[in-house]
Amino acid sequence: MIGSDQAAVLLDPFQQQRILGKPGTRARCVEQLTACSGKTVTYLTGVAVVRGADDDAFEFVDATRVTFRTLDESTIERYVARESPLDCAGGFKSEGLGISLCASIDSDDPSALIGLPLIRLCELLRHVGFDIP
Repeated sequence: MIGSDQAAVLLDPFQQQRILGKPGTRARCVEQLTACSGKTVTYLTGVAVVRGADDDAFEFVDATRVTFRTLDESTIERYVARESPLDCAGGFKSEGLGISLCASIDSDDPSALIGLPLIRLCELLRHVGFDIP
């Protein structure tokens, strides 16, 4: 069995970590994206694999850094209205229109930001005995 979830971490002006989960509402999504404007946010994707034969569990966390360009209110409002990323960590999804909000993305695994770091997952599956491919 494979499970995965993601949260975003934003440093506030006092260098304290603020966890940005899935906003759930349009207003909260706008608030999260406003906070991310012009900043670098770290998206942490946790993955767990449980091998059914012996119930052994293996897990890892992947970190992807997204630097957002400076976003004005109308850009954020248009994005949220068109993409409705209410179920995405930090109110952002790079696989759609959200890519236009970025200045840069720093990652060892380009699939991690969409929710499942496939390169590292394949490495783990090979490690626990699966033939990939």
